[in-house]
Amino acid sequence: MRLSVQEQAFDIGAETAVFAAGLAGAGAVVTFTGLVRDLTGDLAAMEIEHYPAMTERAILAMMEEARDRFALVDALVIHRFGRLAPAEPIMMVATAAAHRGAAFQAAEFLMDWLKSRAPFWKKEYRAGSAEWVAAKDEDEAQLSRW
Repeated sequence: MRLSVQEQAFDIGAETAVFAAGLAGAGAVVTFTGLVRDLTGDLAAMEIEHYPAMTERAILAMMEEARDRFALVDALVIHRFGRLAPAEPIMMVATAAAHRGAAFQAAEFLMDWLKSRAPFWKKEYRAGSAEWVAAKDEDEAQLSRW
């Protein structure tokens, strides 16, 4: 398992190729990449803050739970912090399992937990204003399926 909480951009294709290379026992690899959304067309940037030790500990625990629950061969989580522009990759999850169902479920599990429980704080910047992003009820509701 590999976790990277980083400020710099990442190459989705290169990360996927490295992750998928030489996975003994895997029959499926699933990847997901989240992008900074600009739903209103006026987002200038998003700033993501975190406490490194707390964030890494929490995400590693999520990854270990996913590994055990879905019998993963391997998992990768990349999550960025700092100032990001609209449409930039913000995070990536990759899972490998013997079967596709487990790989898909593990990826969804990790995405749901990252969205709702990973200790990141996000602030959106628009012309003349800045606002912290609040938790959404629908994101919390997704956790109930796990």
